[in-house]
Amino acid sequence: MDLVDAPRSFAVRTLGCQMNAHDSERMAGLLIADGLVPADDPASADVVVFNTCAVRENADNRLYGNLGLLAPRKRANPRFQIAVGGCLAQKDREEVLARAPWVDVVFGTHNVDALPALLRRAAVAEQAQVEIAESLEVFPSTLPAARESHAAAWVAISVGCNNTCTFCIVPALRGRERDRPAAEILEEVRALASTGVVEVTLLGQNVNAYGVEFGQRGAFAELLRQVGRVPGIRRVRFTSPHPRDFTDDVIAAMAQTPTVMPSLHMPLQSGSDDVLRRMRRSYRSERFLGIVGKVREALPDAAITTDIIVGFPGETEEDFRATLDVVAQARFAGAFTFQYSKRPGTPAAEMPDQVARTVVAERYQRLVALVEEIAWRENQRFEGRQVEVLVTAGDGRKDDRTHRRSGRAADNRLVHFAVPDGTTVRPGDLVTAEVTYAAPHHLIADRVLGVEATEAGEAWEQRSNDSCAVPAGGAGAGPVGLGMPTMR
Repeated sequence: MDLVDAPRSFAVRTLGCQMNAHDSERMAGLLIADGLVPADDPASADVVVFNTCAVRENADNRLYGNLGLLAPRKRANPRFQIAVGGCLAQKDREEVLARAPWVDVVFGTHNVDALPALLRRAAVAEQAQVEIAESLEVFPSTLPAARESHAAAWVAISVGCNNTCTFCIVPALRGRERDRPAAEILEEVRALASTGVVEVTLLGQNVNAYGVEFGQRGAFAELLRQVGRVPGIRRVRFTSPHPRDFTDDVIAAMAQTPTVMPSLHMPLQSGSDDVLRRMRRSYRSERFLGIVGKVREALPDAAITTDIIVGFPGETEEDFRATLDVVAQARFAGAFTFQYSKRPGTPAAEMPDQVARTVVAERYQRLVALVEEIAWRENQRFEGRQVEVLVTAGDGRKDDRTHRRSGRAADNRLVHFAVPDGTTVRPGDLVTAEVTYAAPHHLIADRVLGVEATEAGEAWEQRSNDSCAVPAGGAGAGPVGLGMPTMR
């Protein structure tokens, strides 16, 4: 094939949460269906797509920093294209082009499906194309997908959010909650299992409110059970639930469905009832800790993680100490911690008593220290115990000296395990290993007791021998240059 006839390459970079990662896989699938190919080296891609977040100020800085780095390349090669989508594009459609006029396409959260056409139009017109739909046109999960992992997949069960948290702009950008029919979700999960996927994570901005659009109370617990019974699916996870909507039937479904993993990510945001009230979080610390207690009673070894915001407007030292107290009681296995930053368009941005940045930074360091201390103690409980690890792709060996590989335990803890000489371990296989050392953020397992070959491992081996696989429907295939998602 002549170089002139070679298909254009692309890379998708995700600057956001798991829902962004899910949408990025759909963007990649659409581009492959349109004749583009994933770039071997994202730095040399002919098309770069940024899928953005608008929840944290740092996401803005990362986007515009990356766009600035690409400006010289765009000037040198006008055929090189840059697209910006996601929540920040939905919010700041005019500002993106004002700050980075070399961008070719700006599209929003509601029209992911338009990306290939917008890129073609921009190339023909030789000017930027901006298309921001104000309501959802095509549910992203119905689009082709190119997944980052062959063994694990995101499955969106709803989009949008009906909450009115004062620090969050997501409802304004993704709209009110819309739920997918259970039959459609199960069809997607079965299709994924047929390609070798062994783990699915059910996604929603407020995942356990699923069913509100149908008026079906208990719909999420029943969905968990049904997904957990799909042949071939070995692990089921979900994120992120809201404490307000967390009901006992969900805990029962977790405990009674063997394939639903003993892990829970439930945002706390603050341990102060006064701060929670100003955040409009509609629960209090006692309610949150009550859920944690019930989950631990039903699943004693469950790993519980959370999100916490430090320095929300009006937060006092007493409020902050209340957060530290809840963290100590909850014994989180880990936490995504954030320093509060003003987000234009949110009620919190206009609140009085904004906390000084120096105070926020000092409190943040104290919180991180406590979270890491507790996480380390929680991890140390696993020393000498056996864990089942789903081997992840892309990690390779942790280092040449130890020959360690990486994966996730059932409770989602990161595990680095040593591969015995002569043992074949493929991404997607399940490894049983004994934990020999615990660190704050991972476990070391230098004694492998067994390796189970899985459909996912076989799929990885087949795809390694066939680099021309093209995704079809919602199942998807093939690696894409996606960034690691962060929790919202």
